[in-house]
Amino acid sequence: MRLTKRLAVGVALSIFSYQLFADTSVVSDEQKATAAQLMESALESDLGFDIVESLTTEIGPRLGGSEAEKRARDWGVKLGKKLGFDKVSIEEFTMPFWDRGHLHISLNTPYQQALYGTALGGAAPSEKSIQTEVVYFRDIHALSEVKPGELAGKIAFVDGDLLVKSQTGAGYGQANQRRRKGWQYAERGNARALVVRSVGSDSRRFPHTGMMSKDGDKWASIPVIAISNPDADHLRRLHNLGKPLSLTLHSESKWKGDVSSGNVILDLVGSEKPEEIVLIGGHLDSWDLGTGAVDDGAGIAITTAAAALISKLPKRPKRTIRVVMFGAEEVGLLGAFAYAKQHEDNLHNHVVATESDFGAQTIWQLVSNVNPEATLLIDEIAKVISPLGIVRGGSDVPGGGPDIIPLVEQGVPTIRLNQNGRDYFDLHHTPDDTLDKIDPDELAQNIAAYAATIYLIADSDVVLKK
Repeated sequence: MRLTKRLAVGVALSIFSYQLFADTSVVSDEQKATAAQLMESALESDLGFDIVESLTTEIGPRLGGSEAEKRARDWGVKLGKKLGFDKVSIEEFTMPFWDRGHLHISLNTPYQQALYGTALGGAAPSEKSIQTEVVYFRDIHALSEVKPGELAGKIAFVDGDLLVKSQTGAGYGQANQRRRKGWQYAERGNARALVVRSVGSDSRRFPHTGMMSKDGDKWASIPVIAISNPDADHLRRLHNLGKPLSLTLHSESKWKGDVSSGNVILDLVGSEKPEEIVLIGGHLDSWDLGTGAVDDGAGIAITTAAAALISKLPKRPKRTIRVVMFGAEEVGLLGAFAYAKQHEDNLHNHVVATESDFGAQTIWQLVSNVNPEATLLIDEIAKVISPLGIVRGGSDVPGGGPDIIPLVEQGVPTIRLNQNGRDYFDLHHTPDDTLDKIDPDELAQNIAAYAATIYLIADSDVVLKK
């Protein structure tokens, strides 16, 4: 099946390479032919899957600031050198380190039952085991209305609903408010702890972790636990029966001081305009429950493999292609902000930026946020990659990916190769984020799209900045 799928697309690309679009001043026939060649090579290559297999197997989970994340940086340097990048380096930065520690959580009343939960990033420990009454809130809006001291001595539980599976991940931002801001309302009510329904679209007994938001400079001073969706369903049913609820929990999560992290930088130096940078990448860290295959080992593999294929061309593209393996994304985009700060005097030379960080399913759409002349270039690129099943989306769509946000704030143009995210929030931040969830053919399609797109931008003279 795998070969059949790849060859089917390969035949389409072979035909396409001989039926080039009319010559334009934006993209030449020769460049289109090279892009088609890159797509063919990507669809037949196992490099991307080999990369994500190596990262998840040899390094495993890579919590931001941990020893495992450091091993991942060393792995990234070794990989970059092996693949023949012209420049390979680590840019270090300092960050606070939060450790999950041990957690126990169980239903105590109306009967004993173990629950499946996980501490949320930034949560405080419990001084000792907590066993107390639960106050039920249907959603974050109900909790937001709690009065000062109203929850004294109790545990607040914020329910919600399963995310609806969608190609775009719509609904995640709003649902995620219970994870990010719920603790602030719970503390106002003087709760001893907060428990929330996991933000996910799955019905497995796997809890979803994730980082909470600060309130100014303040982190939570209480334990904050996400429980699996089936466990949240169970608590809702008990509440609807009018049963009194109590939980027992003990959490050891806490901050452990400042540590070093870093971004791994892999450069293919441009042949004519080496100072101009086309930046792509993913984040090297992961949450520690799974092995970070989908989030974001896949993004590391896609962008690194795409650039590695371009490196095999007889001549480097005109502009420099830079792959950034961002550190400490999950705990607050810390590597992204560090990169923007460390390169603030050279951001004007960043031609465009984009990130792969939405799983490993196929790319279906190309969007951009560049100037009108450059929009013509992106339109032509969309035609080139259309045999991969990719359509042209909006031409005034801000974004580029989470780690690109600090660059966008400084005026760097962006594109985004949007992936199908229907399975993403089944796996996102859970123990189920493992290598077996990645389809090698879908990963190869991503790499083909990135290789062609980034090559055509890097080999262009078009200015993308608005």
